[in-house]
Amino acid sequence: MQVGHRIAAKRVARRLTQRQLAETAHVSLSTLRKVEQGSRPATDRVLESIADALGVEPEALTGRRARTDSRVHVAVPEIRSAIDSYDIPDDGPVRPLDQLREATDIAMRRRLTSQYTRLAEELPPLLVELSRSVFEGRRDRRSAARILTAAYRSADAVAYKYGYYDLSARLIELMRRTAQFAEDPALIATTAYVRTEVFFASGQSLAHGLKALEIALDDMPTLHSAELQAAAGALHMRAAVVAARSTKDFAAVNDHLGEARRLARKVPEGIYNGTAFGPASLHVHEVSVAVELGEAARAVELASGGKDAHRKVRLDALPTERRSHYYVDLARAQMWLGMRDEAFASLQAARQVAPQHVREHPFVRDALITLLRLHVSPPHPLVAYAEWARAI
Repeated sequence: MQVGHRIAAKRVARRLTQRQLAETAHVSLSTLRKVEQGSRPATDRVLESIADALGVEPEALTGRRARTDSRVHVAVPEIRSAIDSYDIPDDGPVRPLDQLREATDIAMRRRLTSQYTRLAEELPPLLVELSRSVFEGRRDRRSAARILTAAYRSADAVAYKYGYYDLSARLIELMRRTAQFAEDPALIATTAYVRTEVFFASGQSLAHGLKALEIALDDMPTLHSAELQAAAGALHMRAAVVAARSTKDFAAVNDHLGEARRLARKVPEGIYNGTAFGPASLHVHEVSVAVELGEAARAVELASGGKDAHRKVRLDALPTERRSHYYVDLARAQMWLGMRDEAFASLQAARQVAPQHVREHPFVRDALITLLRLHVSPPHPLVAYAEWARAI
């Protein structure tokens, strides 16, 4: 079905009717219709003929087209190499901790603003240097471990966003192990938050992901600081999303959202151990929960600050990556409600704030394909966006 939808989207983008494409590709109109509807698979010969008629490679229609952001992918093997010998790093210089902390903070800001290309290129030497600081028995190992944990998280962002899920899982395990050296409960809780990516990637074990989050919450000490309160609040926000997606357990969703609201009233919006938490972050997650529950109208209402919705918050207080997530989720809800123009506007907003993140987002491509198929003569900006995102 996905192949058929891509063919239909590409055909519409080229402003061809089904009859015109069928004639150019030398396939029957009936065959093309069935392929586009997903009721008949395209044979290799038919796919090649259609691709040739559309002026694309067959891989562009099957979704197996190679990624094009080559600078990120070139850097990934170097990240792998940096962590392969994490506990036995090569000899070399090690800067003072304050300089390493500053470099890691820069990496974190690149992550939060979705600057993945520069992040991927700068991380490998930093990871090696931090490994030396932790594993060569230097003084203040706890502080060095805390910094290395943050650097691993930035590396994981690159791996996860670009589909290297095996590398992402390895980095998350290194995060968890290194956080233990730091002996910081807020940092340990943050690693549990990030660990959920493993379950999102598999798509089949989200119940285990929810259990892991709840165990992490149970293990937290008394929330006597803003940092601990923010860590617990972030875990509750993510647990609400996971519960909504996996079990549709309304009681669990409401319990976790309720705890997140209570904690969001105690701490200002900010970045705590690399994770955004506060009233604005809570608002974004409430919209996400509504989408995961299939409550599209509720999601749009929350986003607009309308009836029964929370006071509309300032999204500019959030990192660009989280803002782009918000607009993508809003576009999903708007699509379900048939709000095509509004959905495309939301996708455009997401691209404006975090283009590298949006270009790798699978829903964005699916949404663009659907929007194209719904047009007889799609507007040029929609076609241009779909081509930029490699949806067609």
